[in-house]
Order: sequence, then C-alpha cells, then structure tokens
Amino acid sequence: MTFWDHLEELRHVLLRCISVIALFAILAFVFKDEVFAIIFAPKSPNFLPRLFGSSPDIQLINTELTRQFIIHMMTSFYVGLIVAAPYIIYELYRFISPGLYENERHYSTPLVVSAYVMFMVGILFSYFIVFPITFRFLANYQVEESVENLISLESYIDTLVFLSLAMGLVFEIPILSWLLGRLGILHREQMLQYRRHAIVIILVIAAIITPTSDAFTLAIVSAPMYLLYEVSILLVPRSQCR
Repeated sequence: MTFWDHLEELRHVLLRCISVIALFAILAFVFKDEVFAIIFAPKSPNFLPRLFGSSPDIQLINTELTRQFIIHMMTSFYVGLIVAAPYIIYELYRFISPGLYENERHYSTPLVVSAYVMFMVGILFSYFIVFPITFRFLANYQVEESVENLISLESYIDTLVFLSLAMGLVFEIPILSWLLGRLGILHREQMLQYRRHAIVIILVIAAIITPTSDAFTLAIVSAPMYLLYEVSILLVPRSQCR
C-alpha cells in the first residue's frame, strides 16, 4: 500500500471508531437515569462498609442554567468512550499489526489486552474505594461549623473523572515496567536498588492524586501503588551484565 492508501485506511478506521463512540454515547444519553445512578452511587451513605465510618447522604447543587445539560452530554461521551474502548483498541491494532514483525506481533496482543485490563481495574479501584473515601472526607470537612459545604455537580463529576483517570494510569505501572524491561532500559537490580526512593515517590504521587490530607486515604492509595511496584520487580528481567 502507498502512503495515501494507508491514510485512507486510517481515515476509515477513525470513522468507524467515532461511529461506535457516538452510538454508545447516544445510548448513555438516552439511559440517563441508569448511568447517573451508577455515577452518584459512591456518595450514598451505604456505599462503603461501616469500617469506613458513617456519612449522611450529601446533596449536590447546580448553579448554572445550562451546566446540567452540558454535564449530561460530557458524561455520555465519557461512557461511550469507555464502553467503545475495546473496539477502538481492536481497530487500531488491526491497522498497525501488518507493519509489525512476527515477534513484535506475538508480544503486542497480550500487552494491549493487559494494559486495557489494568486501566479498567484502576478505574474500578477508584470508583469503589478511592473516590468514595475522598468524597466523604472532603464533603464533611469544615474549617468552622458555621461554614456549610455545598458540593456542585460539576465538582463531583470532575473529581470522579480525575481520580478514575489517575488511578487507571497508576495501574499501568507493571505494564510500563515490563515494556521498559523488554527494551533493555530497566532491570530488576535497578528497581531493587532504588526501592526506597520509589517509596518516597509513591507517597508524593499518592498525595497529589488524593486531595485530602488524612493519612488513612493516603495509605489507601499508596499501598496498592507500592504493591504494583513490587509486582513490576518480578516482571522486569535481570541485568545481563553482572
């Protein structure tokens, strides 16, 4: 195929991906009640076990006339993008796979699948643990009893999306480490040598991800990050030079 033939094929791939995203986004827009029931579930007082304490049902507010409709559209797009992600990955892989060598094609399929699975695991971890704890802490935090918290719908959605994306990327640590190891850039001895430095970096990243200041939430985020680092050590090959 010529260069222009490749561009034409890429155009068809992108059109198919956009069409599938639009289809799922429209479905998410139509089934508004079901979608937002899932989105608002973490703010429910019964969402977390009693281990994490009790919390009243916090009501959200809207302060702009068009904001709810815009958020509805953006949320539908996000849902459409997440649901269509497997198909998008399949289309992009099918487009680039003819240009890969046999050994590259052998590793690329499990790599792509693993990266997507780990990203979704990170999102679920944020949805079921990190975001509910963070929201409960911030929504009930007061510098003075006379200052009442009024949580806007936009703030709720933005925090949910940010934490979901952040945790999704964090859970890519083993995949990225394995890839760097295959490329010869990273070795197991390096990760073992800089383990203490990694712990400090993990705590800093966890503090940035979680906008709360309590040690419990910091531990909830940093603990799986450290576990992922330890798993990454096992996935990275040893150095050939000893």
